[in-house]
Amino acid sequence: MSAPKVFERPADLIGAEGTQLGPTEWLLIDQERVNGFADVTGDHQWIHVDVERAKDGPFGGTIAHGYLTLSLVNMFLPQMIEVRRFAAGVNVGMDRTRFLSPVRVGLRIRGTGEIVRVEDVKGAIQSTVRVTVEIEGSDKPALVIDTISRYFPETE
Repeated sequence: MSAPKVFERPADLIGAEGTQLGPTEWLLIDQERVNGFADVTGDHQWIHVDVERAKDGPFGGTIAHGYLTLSLVNMFLPQMIEVRRFAAGVNVGMDRTRFLSPVRVGLRIRGTGEIVRVEDVKGAIQSTVRVTVEIEGSDKPALVIDTISRYFPETE
């Protein structure tokens, strides 16, 4: 894992397009995590939680929910990028979310990123970071998403 890229203040993001971020630590996707996500969301589809039935399913075993993989981007981002000295930060949303490959239970995933856009928006600095969730041992990522964050600078 590499240390997060640090920006001392939001304005330091300006001109940082193309900056590579990560990789993060590898994270094991185990059945306990998948079952917990199923309990929280109410999505108990057999392909996620029925280990015996899923052995004969299309993936040869249980797989993580796509939205579980998506939610883990929130854990990976602070491992890749740190913005300091702001009064408030908000998640604006996401663009271009693509689930490209299922994550089999028992495999590990990690995040890599790239700053793809930075702009001044309504007195704040808004950044778009493209996060790729890689699956260990696979050429195809699980997920690619553009996350959008807005940082309101400190007032002096």
